[in-house]
Amino acid sequence: MASKRRSLLLATLGASVFLFPAAQSSRAEMKPSLSFSGVPGLIDMPSGDTMADGIFSISTSAFGPVSRATISFQITPWMAGSFRLQNTRKWNAATGVDPLIPDSVYSSYNDRSFDLRFRLAEEGVWMPAVTLGLQDFLGTGMNSAEYLVATRTFGDRLKVTGGVGWGRLGSYNSFGAPFGERPPGFDPATDTGSELNADTWFKGPAAAFGGLEYRVNDRWTVKAEYSSDAYDLESGEKQTFERGSPWNFGVEYQWGDYARIGAYSLYGEEFGLSFHLIMDPKRRPGTIGILGSGPVPVGHRPSRAANPDAWDKGWVTQPDANALLRKNLSKYLEKDGILIEDFAYTAGTVQIRIRNSTIDAPSQAVGRVARALSNVMPASVETFEIVPVVRGMAASKITIRRSDLERLEYTPNAGAVLRERIAYSDAGGMIPGSLGPDEGLYPKFRWRIMPGYRVSAPARGDIGIRATASYDIAPGWIVSGQVYQRVADNLDKVFVIDKGGSLPPVRSDVRDYNREGAFAVERATLAWYAHPMENIYSRVTVGYLERMHGGVSGEIMWKPANSRLALGAELNFTKQRNVDGGFGFGYMREPDGGGPEYFYEHEAVTGHLSAWYDFGNGYLGQLDVGRYLAGDVGATLTLDREFANGWKVGAFASFTDASAQEFGEGSFDKGVRLTIPMNWMLGNPTRQEISQTIRPLQRDGGARVDVDGRLYDLIRDYHSDRVDDQWDRVWR
Repeated sequence: MASKRRSLLLATLGASVFLFPAAQSSRAEMKPSLSFSGVPGLIDMPSGDTMADGIFSISTSAFGPVSRATISFQITPWMAGSFRLQNTRKWNAATGVDPLIPDSVYSSYNDRSFDLRFRLAEEGVWMPAVTLGLQDFLGTGMNSAEYLVATRTFGDRLKVTGGVGWGRLGSYNSFGAPFGERPPGFDPATDTGSELNADTWFKGPAAAFGGLEYRVNDRWTVKAEYSSDAYDLESGEKQTFERGSPWNFGVEYQWGDYARIGAYSLYGEEFGLSFHLIMDPKRRPGTIGILGSGPVPVGHRPSRAANPDAWDKGWVTQPDANALLRKNLSKYLEKDGILIEDFAYTAGTVQIRIRNSTIDAPSQAVGRVARALSNVMPASVETFEIVPVVRGMAASKITIRRSDLERLEYTPNAGAVLRERIAYSDAGGMIPGSLGPDEGLYPKFRWRIMPGYRVSAPARGDIGIRATASYDIAPGWIVSGQVYQRVADNLDKVFVIDKGGSLPPVRSDVRDYNREGAFAVERATLAWYAHPMENIYSRVTVGYLERMHGGVSGEIMWKPANSRLALGAELNFTKQRNVDGGFGFGYMREPDGGGPEYFYEHEAVTGHLSAWYDFGNGYLGQLDVGRYLAGDVGATLTLDREFANGWKVGAFASFTDASAQEFGEGSFDKGVRLTIPMNWMLGNPTRQEISQTIRPLQRDGGARVDVDGRLYDLIRDYHSDRVDDQWDRVWR
């Protein structure tokens, strides 16, 4: 009887989702909220809602023995992806044995998973928002589920959700298997995980779920849901908690524009908490933009008829003209953190080579230089050639006519009109008569100290202080280094677990490097950058390239200034470093399966052919084909979404000739990467950024040496595809 009542209630919820019209204003006023799994949803169940395009969220939640940490990204308006870490405590309370770790004494089980969600329909007057989801489609599959869910908004306060789930979400009060039986899933005795088991999708028992979300006011929301997840393993075989009821209830508080916290009663027995941080890369926190100095007005020349002497070209022959003009230009540019690498001119053309150390938008830096030139250069100079220089390499030449600046400064849509009239090209050679870099630019010492951290395993690592220094010897020649001092850690809780795998430990011993190297020289190198010919750039780096490997790295890249395509090649000769963080190579190592220690040494010759392509609208693709550190051969595919302000979110996967058994748990290398510009958070002009790569598991297959200062990101910043992304800032 109770089952019939539940089925009738869920049927009523489902009918309401489709049969009643929605208020048109509600979708803008009642934004989607996130579930315990960090995806749009109710409490433990998903919803049909979709986050706004580009939204990035970090979620953490816990109830009973289960805790989750999830990052999610709305990749396109219709597709979202998530990466999740789940920890279940008391895993061995009933059996004393972990199925993944025989005879284990560990009390928790960690699982990693990826989700994909696809919006099938937007909410309209009659149509609800409809989403199809794949949960844990690439992982161990222990949390795998598929679902089809719809959500309808009523007024500006109420959302109703109803859906059907398979896998985990079809495990409670199911109504049969409409698409056939579900094949066996992950087997810890034989499988390594990360297999795309498409033959299991939407197979097996299906069950209904649903619920309500009611917004009390602008800050408070209450939720109630009926869950179709039986938690068979956790509440049954493992006895980690008791699932007494399918009903969950909660209350949530919206904390400002970006944070949301919640408290819940779950499954009749447990109390839960959640925290969600929701960020829009397209929108800066707060209400102010980037602080800093304002632009100077464009300098306007007198008419030739009114003042013909101002247009006289005799100034070119004055012996002190170069030094005087350069000094005046520096006064304009120094306040914006722009330094002069070189400067030369004729009567009609000026070329200035600049180093932009502060302004994040390349177009804004170009605009500031153009304004300065318009105020300093004599009237006869009509053509401005602005050449950004990166690590001694002339990245491109941006040519602007002075008369266009004067004519367009106060014209509506001036940015778009000016863009049509400028030209990008290879920098080429310098105009004769240059005096070289600004005084004090070479040699130049720079340093920075920042907080730092190192990760050895999920929720295991250390925090410390990281110091970075560089010494610019001459254009293109740079000595640099980085050291790390550990301050606090929980590395004693990082257990050494053999997960199979037979490749050389070129990455999987990272836990030993972090444990042994309380103080570590992470990098110490000499690098030479050059622009040897048109559209060609090169790099050679020698020394301790990264924490685990040292040697020699060489790279060459072809990238025209106005092309979306770039091609490159890299060759590396490396040797694995000592775990103690010093300057030695090789170390004593205990075999994964146990036994006497031995001295481990590893040398590698690696290389890749690479192609990069800008698909437009912020989507970038990269393909690297070659040989990796462990000797395996294959390819890495990377897809990024880049926002105009410098935010970048991407995912990558490497497929090599190393078998799943040779690779070990995880089957192949994969992960997500994130770059956040510091000025997005601080509002101050700076080109510094925070970057992080997150892998489900660090193994040895598909591993490349981590060389600082690879060419593509350095050079592309001042090519047409990247400068145009923020071209509207050229007048700021």
